[in-house]
Amino acid sequence: MWTRQVGESPIKLLLLHGGPGFNHEYLECFADFLPPEGVELYFYDQLGSYFSDQPDDSSLWIDTRFREEVEQVRSFLGLESFYLCGQSWGGYLAIEYALKYPSHLKGLVISNMTASIPAYVASIQALRNQLPEPIVSRMLEFEERGDFEAEAYQELVMEHLYKKHICRLDPWPEAVRRGFAHANMQVYNTMQGPNEFLVTGNFKDWDRFADLKDIHTPTLLLSGRHDTMAPSDIEEMGRRIPASRVAICEAGSHLSMWDDQETYFAHLLQFIRDVEADRFNRD
Repeated sequence: MWTRQVGESPIKLLLLHGGPGFNHEYLECFADFLPPEGVELYFYDQLGSYFSDQPDDSSLWIDTRFREEVEQVRSFLGLESFYLCGQSWGGYLAIEYALKYPSHLKGLVISNMTASIPAYVASIQALRNQLPEPIVSRMLEFEERGDFEAEAYQELVMEHLYKKHICRLDPWPEAVRRGFAHANMQVYNTMQGPNEFLVTGNFKDWDRFADLKDIHTPTLLLSGRHDTMAPSDIEEMGRRIPASRVAICEAGSHLSMWDDQETYFAHLLQFIRDVEADRFNRD
């Protein structure tokens, strides 16, 4: 497993990237905002991701193994009383980690992730159904044939869904384009499915809404107004996690750390400052 430390501070944050099967590259902007404000940052590429080993074994791509991997990495890095920030699939992992290993956590950040894949599927289908009917019908034609790699289908998904709900910047930042180019599609297809808007993989039935009441770590729920995750789901998570705060980036989408960057990192840094000052539960 590849890891990289940026900065040096008693305040430490481990970052979990999304995908599954993507890597830390699309989150490189965290290094521009956290270490200068006194947060020691740890990037890490999960097994199967670009800078880490990439075994050709689809049996490895299950959520419980990834959760235990996070604990192994934490132990190896010697992180105690640290912040865990998970984005997208990384937020799913962060929820799983917080439920099993809460004693190590000072703060939890769930970024751009709902607590339920079925809720996510409902949200993305609602977004797609807002498109003109001819576009939806054309997408469905490719999907019914299983022709997910067709250039015309990829263009439809990119133009009408990814550019509106994954990252709203035009062009996409170089780090985001690089991260997408380096994705391990065996991991992604096994767990997620063909793309962000068609979920057929092995985590499709995951739902932790009923268990959120058991997360007692101070928690920040960060998301974008234009995200693939419904803001109403994020707000419901905030009602269920006892010590939590919801922050919706009004101009942001799924990568709101890029397309609503100042807002995103202002919320993240304020959360860390409030936890450090022991005033989070009093606001």
